[in-house]
Amino acid sequence: MEPYLSSWNKINRAPFFTYLFLGIQLLIFILMEITGMRLGLIGGSENSQILFMFGAMSPETVVSQHEYWRFVTPIFVHIGLTHLAINSLSLYFVGRILEPIIGHTRFFILYLISGIMGNALSFAFGNPYGLSAGASTSLFGLFAAFIALGKMFKYHPMIRHMSQNMTLLIILNLMMNLFDSGVDILGHLGGAIGGILLMIALGVPKKSLNDTLNIHKRIAAGILVIFMIGFCIFYGFSFI
Repeated sequence: MEPYLSSWNKINRAPFFTYLFLGIQLLIFILMEITGMRLGLIGGSENSQILFMFGAMSPETVVSQHEYWRFVTPIFVHIGLTHLAINSLSLYFVGRILEPIIGHTRFFILYLISGIMGNALSFAFGNPYGLSAGASTSLFGLFAAFIALGKMFKYHPMIRHMSQNMTLLIILNLMMNLFDSGVDILGHLGGAIGGILLMIALGVPKKSLNDTLNIHKRIAAGILVIFMIGFCIFYGFSFI
């Protein structure tokens, strides 16, 4: 019986949501390219009409057409092969580490809600007539989750090291975003804020003895995430 349990534990610890998200964004990219070829275009994933068709964030359309699913779909839509490759590699390497630590359900919630948080902040304060897409909103949530984990596991050397590296990565990326008008810095910032708050709210499967985050802090973090998303959506509808 033990060999079967051992095999099941290995399967259960596999980062299958990481692989699922990778598969979805790759499939959507292929479909976008095929759609472009059918329309006689080269690089369909870089065409604004096709990006819009496949669910890129368009604040003006969300308001005028009530297409609320655009808070989710941009997470899986990418603009060009380089964009897809960079985000896919980031998701692969970070997801394979983070998903086994926090568990599949927490990882699923963290990835999607961080992405929604980033898209909501971009919706509220970004260009209302712009078009944005990419998994970066969710990826910044994963990066930022390590900051919260570093506080939970103060004496775990690997997690502390990852926390320091991810903090530096977020800071450097946001600084670089300031000088690149083609990057949605608001989406990245929103994803990072969402990632920290969600990681505090969700916790980890087996509570560490060094975890100083009590239930009240977790509840407060969860409420703050809901409030911030709600506020961004309300503000966006009021001023677009």
